[in-house]
Amino acid sequence: MLNWAEVSRLPLLGPRYNIAPSQELLTIIQSGSEPAFEVMTWGLIPSWSREPVGLINARAETLEEKPSFSESFARRRCLIPADGFYEWQRNGKTRQPYYFQMKDEAAFAFAGLWDSWRNPSNEFSTAAVTSCAIITTSPNELLATIHDRMPVILSPAEYDRWLHEDARLDELRELLAPFPADEMKSFPVSAEVNHARAEGPQLVEPVVVKEIEQGMLF
Repeated sequence: MLNWAEVSRLPLLGPRYNIAPSQELLTIIQSGSEPAFEVMTWGLIPSWSREPVGLINARAETLEEKPSFSESFARRRCLIPADGFYEWQRNGKTRQPYYFQMKDEAAFAFAGLWDSWRNPSNEFSTAAVTSCAIITTSPNELLATIHDRMPVILSPAEYDRWLHEDARLDELRELLAPFPADEMKSFPVSAEVNHARAEGPQLVEPVVVKEIEQGMLF
């Protein structure tokens, strides 16, 4: 069984408020009979790819149709722990970020896929890049006001089922549904988060409408 309490005690987990694609993040995979923590690059590079081009999201509706994701869905699934995430609402040429989290602000996990890639143009290199993607689905009522997609969030009761190597794919498909909106909350945050290098707890502080308007005039 996955000991979720261990996640917050890992020494490699420092506070992060703005993880961008191509950066490292913590994942949980199935290793033998037990789950294990693994640091991966955000942006899945399929093992057969000629170039290290990472795919940050995988649409739940087409996982089994896309060569980039079908094998990983069948054999290499992971959990990606978080306690919040951003989505952006487009308004003309501007994008206003919103922060989403559980109502009780508890940690949760995204459904993810992973793969391992080696550079085919360098026959002398044995180094592999282990990378992952977050699965997305249609939005719940809360997300739908901001964006037309949302990440797949799994409930704790589904973690072991998602990771289990012998899980049936038809049963896993049932998990790729919008998370209940009444268990989540959201609020607008500063446009500072639009910059990949921005970091710090101020990024998840709520802002009022007037501040949003001023922040977008740059």
